[in-house]
Amino acid sequence: MGMESERLFIGIDLGGTKIASALVDEDMKMIDRIVVATRPEEGPGAVIGRMLDTVQDLIARKGCDAGDVRAIGIGCPGPLDQRTGAVLDAPNLMWKDVSLAEPIARATGRPVYLENDANVAALAENRLGAGRGAEHMMYITVSTGIGSGLILGGKLYVGAAGAAGELGHVTMLADGPLCRCGNRGCLESLASGTAIARRAREIAVRPGGEGITKAAHGDIDAIDASLVASAAASGDAAAAAIMRAAFEYLGIAVANVVNLLNLDMVVIGGGVARVGDMLFDTVRRLVGLRAFACLARGVAIVPASLGADVGALGAACYAAEMLACGERRGVGR
Repeated sequence: MGMESERLFIGIDLGGTKIASALVDEDMKMIDRIVVATRPEEGPGAVIGRMLDTVQDLIARKGCDAGDVRAIGIGCPGPLDQRTGAVLDAPNLMWKDVSLAEPIARATGRPVYLENDANVAALAENRLGAGRGAEHMMYITVSTGIGSGLILGGKLYVGAAGAAGELGHVTMLADGPLCRCGNRGCLESLASGTAIARRAREIAVRPGGEGITKAAHGDIDAIDASLVASAAASGDAAAAAIMRAAFEYLGIAVANVVNLLNLDMVVIGGGVARVGDMLFDTVRRLVGLRAFACLARGVAIVPASLGADVGALGAACYAAEMLACGERRGVGR
């Protein structure tokens, strides 16, 4: 039997390739974590079953009662309907109008809170990570796509329909590349890992792109953002130019948000951010050039600190905060 005093929370980070679930205490210290493959091709029922398995495994491994888990949070790609706990459209999962929170609440008997994955990551970095102490913060993840979340006045800001903070889909170039959202010239189509790889494949077959082709051992299809980053770090001019152009777009987008919202911090994570100085120096330079000087001086632009655990920790944080403020949006309350 779990002790009466146990106040535990579970956070689940549901992604297209993996499900990361974490058991945390009331101070959001991680007790245990489980990562399993999502395998979305098997359908929503199978994925939800795997999510429930991770919840049950975490409870069993801790040797506590399910009742000791006060609430479950889920971070998921959107758009979502937080009130009903449904995933409206998640291309990475091949999901449309899937009820997610309700079957998990029903099976566990716990309140379940659903929120956008970048939003819960923003919350985690603000409460536990690189953004601690920031009242007005944007978190950006630069990986396959570009996601972001906003903390304004110390609170997660989600907007009228719960979908605020889509920095990846601000238009940067009127007739730019087609984005997966259907618009042209979105930041995501110009600065994501996918965009960097696409541009490098275009350049590789042109004069000057030989270094990129060589780095890929002649296999153009093998070119991805990490290969471009390592070619750039090794001194290849074409690869460096591709990375610099992507990060300049990111910097312009950040400068726009700094002018719009007068942020005190921007936290950048995701796989592409692991290139480090090349990204951060470029973004800081562009913010210095393009944002009002007084606003640019007041904003710290820093790397995320929670790594791969950010989504699961954020989902647990979100559940704890929603429960504490008596939020009725949870399913199964």
